[in-house]
Amino acid sequence: MMRNKVILITGANGEVGHGLINQLSAIKDMPPVMVLDIRGLDKSMESKVYETIVGDILDNGLLETLVSEYEIVTIFHLAALLSTHSEFRPEAAHRVNVQGTVNLLQLAVEQSRISGRPVKFIFPSSVAVYGMPDIATKNAAPPVKEDEFTIPTTMYGINKLYGEHTGRYYTHHYRQLADVPQRSGVDFRSLRFPGLISATTMPTGGTSDYAPEMLHAAAKGEPYACFVRPDTAIPFMAMPDAIRALLEIADAPRERLTRTVYNVTSFSLPAGEIADIVRSAFPSAQITFEPHPQRQGIVDSWCAQMDDSAAQRDWGWKPEYDLNRAFHEYLIPTIRKQYT
Repeated sequence: MMRNKVILITGANGEVGHGLINQLSAIKDMPPVMVLDIRGLDKSMESKVYETIVGDILDNGLLETLVSEYEIVTIFHLAALLSTHSEFRPEAAHRVNVQGTVNLLQLAVEQSRISGRPVKFIFPSSVAVYGMPDIATKNAAPPVKEDEFTIPTTMYGINKLYGEHTGRYYTHHYRQLADVPQRSGVDFRSLRFPGLISATTMPTGGTSDYAPEMLHAAAKGEPYACFVRPDTAIPFMAMPDAIRALLEIADAPRERLTRTVYNVTSFSLPAGEIADIVRSAFPSAQITFEPHPQRQGIVDSWCAQMDDSAAQRDWGWKPEYDLNRAFHEYLIPTIRKQYT
């Protein structure tokens, strides 16, 4: 039976998934996109995908069916239980974020075995993999490289770090049988993202969501109590850059990549300065600071800046949205328009 070539996106119903679908569907001669999401896909996106599978990445029977019916050439594995939710449900987070990732890697192994070609596996990771020991160390540290301070303090960070290492193992060390010299055929590529800020998707309570929450509240004329201190600084990136980075790492020639995991970042600033930018755009904004002990502790453990020089060197990464452009050309005008 002839199997149709497809690109698989798991967890595609968020903004990153929608952005990837929009971009991939517009590229000529690109295999069509197939979506696997436990919630299905928004109707507005259905015309841009080849097929939508409503299902769970923990359903091995479903994944075996996908292997037999499709030739999956690239996997964008976006499905995950996010940071704040993972702290309340660590066992569920482990199942989704760890076992789900292993299941998809095994799917890639099977696809490669059948097709005889490597399967690209694109894995979004997070600044949450970092664990700074204290505020003084965080404030004094230069931009942090990929192999520094990787002692996460949250289940989400632990899960993502495990996923990074597991992908590296499947790419460089795993053999299907002890006496078989061939590697698995998995071409794993991971991006370690900073906090992502979107202008078009409402924040959902993520640990870095205080920045977009400020903007949306101000645009709606609602007061906002920020859950971190004004001096709290972490790296950020505008959502269009995040989607572009995923497409660029997927397209990068394998021989140019010296790592399986790359930092990517754009700008970093304290929460108090974000509030000042929001107040300048929305003079009636009512922003206060009421730090939440647990969420503040999580953000304090993340580095203030990330070093993405390896990505710049190996595949030409460069953000298009710096601090000024992210807020004044993308976030503020787009969010203002939503509530006008």
